[in-house]
Amino acid sequence: MSGIKKTNAMRMLDSAHVDYEAVEYEYDENDLDGHHVAEFLNLPYEEVFKTLVAKGDSGAYYVFCLSVDSSVDMKKAAKAAGEKRVEMIPVKDLLAITGYIRGGCSPVGMKKKFKTIFDEMILLVDTVSVSGGMRGLQIRLKAEDLVKVTDASVCDITA
Repeated sequence: MSGIKKTNAMRMLDSAHVDYEAVEYEYDENDLDGHHVAEFLNLPYEEVFKTLVAKGDSGAYYVFCLSVDSSVDMKKAAKAAGEKRVEMIPVKDLLAITGYIRGGCSPVGMKKKFKTIFDEMILLVDTVSVSGGMRGLQIRLKAEDLVKVTDASVCDITA
């Protein structure tokens, strides 16, 4: 891992004594799709999770993580968050809210702690890959460690 610059996500995992592997990949600014990540790293889609950020009617922000091959069901997501309704935040607001940019948003190490919810698919895999906190970097770790370090809940949030 000598040539990889430490990110907030990596520092948080280090301080929590969580084992992980940082893996770099090539990306295209115009194609930040999670399928590309899975294919480049030769991983099944169900082991690569994307991180989405939404805002509830209450004004609170929520982090939803699900397989790159899945779509979030906004009604299920709202129910899981304890809100009547949630909607995705505009991409232009992502950096100010989370400290991360599109294509580099990790559920670990955001600048504030938000309620985090993983789709139940995470219970079916041993190892999961999420953004390492910057474009071109993924973190692979045990699924149970990721849920624990993010203090997340797990439920069905997919369409």
